[in-house]
Amino acid sequence: MTDLPTVPFGRTDMTITRVGFGAWAIGGGDWAFGWGAQDDAESIAAIRHSVERGINWIDTAAVYGLGHSEEVVARALADLPGADRPYVFTKCGLIWDGADRTARPERIATPASLRKEAEASLRRLRVERIDLLQLHWPAEDGTPVEEYWQALVDLRSEGKVRAVGLSNHHVPELEIAEKIGHVDSLQPPFSAISRLVGDAELPWCADHDTAVIAYSPMQSGLLTGAFTAERVAKLPADDWRSRDKDFQEPNLSRNLELVELLRQIGERHGHAPGEVALAWVLTNPAVTAAIVGANAANARMAGALPPSAQVW
Repeated sequence: MTDLPTVPFGRTDMTITRVGFGAWAIGGGDWAFGWGAQDDAESIAAIRHSVERGINWIDTAAVYGLGHSEEVVARALADLPGADRPYVFTKCGLIWDGADRTARPERIATPASLRKEAEASLRRLRVERIDLLQLHWPAEDGTPVEEYWQALVDLRSEGKVRAVGLSNHHVPELEIAEKIGHVDSLQPPFSAISRLVGDAELPWCADHDTAVIAYSPMQSGLLTGAFTAERVAKLPADDWRSRDKDFQEPNLSRNLELVELLRQIGERHGHAPGEVALAWVLTNPAVTAAIVGANAANARMAGALPPSAQVW
């Protein structure tokens, strides 16, 4: 295993590498926000390769592939010695319709539902304790922040989870939650395209010792340099990016212009556009680490740590 630099994960007793393995895509393509068909064997190989290279945390969620991503992660880690096992971070608060896999999951966060989800994730991941459990999105079922955050804090107190956090939440919700129990982490979207959390949420996290794990630092692959307008037009219908505004005009042309700028910067320093995009995220002092995802198209290489994770 390669010894990669680690940084403290907020106030917790964990230290993590600057880059983590993102397991959204490996859930498969047969659900509302899938990335197209995936090969589980390729996904498992990519996870194991990333761990061999020294990456020490995996980001997944119950909803990714409607439970399948967590199951694939469990299979990949099943025979690893305890000392070599990476931390596993997962998320809750999205409930799917078992009769219609293509329906958009509902944002439900009642305490009873969150507890049930946590138990289900423990079973799928085959662990006795989840290292980090985050609420995926603010609730849309009327459950107030106070109730769902207390439920997560209770799970932490009971030892079912090691740390708890929020994803896609903003300062007003963070303030409410912090008064009940410390917010160990925030998982926001953050990239050279998506910068909104840089104004308020990132400074709040820095002030409160809340770890930040940025997702989509390469804007779901758009900033890697691998996309052209022609490739975007050929995205399959079961890849959610085919419907995303950043992959559609007028945003697409503007985003591809940014990619060209990243390419020019990278060429001067011997790095690819995606590495420059990742470095841009990691140089923000409030960002603890960033998630780099893998899918069937890049599974063999996605586990390899980008040079930028070692440089910045």
